Amino acid sequence: MRLTTKGRFAVTAMLDLAMREERGPVTLAGISERQSISLSYLEQLFGKLRRAELVDSVRGPGGGYTLAKQLQDISVADIIVAVDEPVDATQCGGRENCRGSQRCMTHDLWTNLNVTIFDYLSKVSLASLVEEQLAKEQAATESRVVQDKRDGHGHHAASGAL
Repeated sequence: MRLTTKGRFAVTAMLDLAMREERGPVTLAGISERQSISLSYLEQLFGKLRRAELVDSVRGPGGGYTLAKQLQDISVADIIVAVDEPVDATQCGGRENCRGSQRCMTHDLWTNLNVTIFDYLSKVSLASLVEEQLAKEQAATESRVVQDKRDGHGHHAASGAL
């Protein structure tokens, strides 16, 4: 399967936006910094995401991007399709000309894989990715608290002369 950087970055950026938009519009500069994706690349992706009506732009001071739909109404497949990302495991790009003018023996296998992948990505909502990410962050925080207590960095009074 060829899911290129464009699709991966678009999904990552949308997840970042989804996790932060409750505090107001999210800037592309912020997403760029947090996710190490170039600002110009994000501008291209968000232009496509806006045209696909997945995000809205808010102009002016305090501006940025917000989701145009509910989290549960945006699938990973929607995001990938919006940025013109083909999800295609065939060698011929679906043209059935792998062997000159003929289709290869395994064409149907790869075509069925495409359908399965797209079906799976259609069932994964941005809401489920946010829940998963928040659970991971919560577990990491709890793990650090336990480790700090073991290392003796728990609650103790600040020391030092004034």
